[in-house]
Amino acid sequence: MSPLPPCPACQSEYTYEDGALLVCPECGHEWSAQEWVSEDEGLNIKDANGNPLQDGDTVTVIKDLKVKGSSLVVKVGTRVKNIRLVSGDHDIDCKIDGIGPMKLKSEFVKKA
Repeated sequence: MSPLPPCPACQSEYTYEDGALLVCPECGHEWSAQEWVSEDEGLNIKDANGNPLQDGDTVTVIKDLKVKGSSLVVKVGTRVKNIRLVSGDHDIDCKIDGIGPMKLKSEFVKKA
């Protein structure tokens, strides 16, 4: 059995099945079990060198990246642990020490 997806409304991880529906106990959102596609099945994300990435991987930044809305910079060689893959333009969701949560593009990282 595959793990249930987080709630699309509040991102709660405590979703459960109720018949043909998936339900979030925190916000009360309900959605059809057939509507969701497991994130692992739909994403084929690769790093700058073409290596496939998975949730929980550790990656290294290969280019200085300016943090939008701040004077901070993510330096070359910064290691980012425990990434989470998401769909969209910025396809890596992570937390960087000293900066906080942010999204990265897979084209600017390599698998460590």
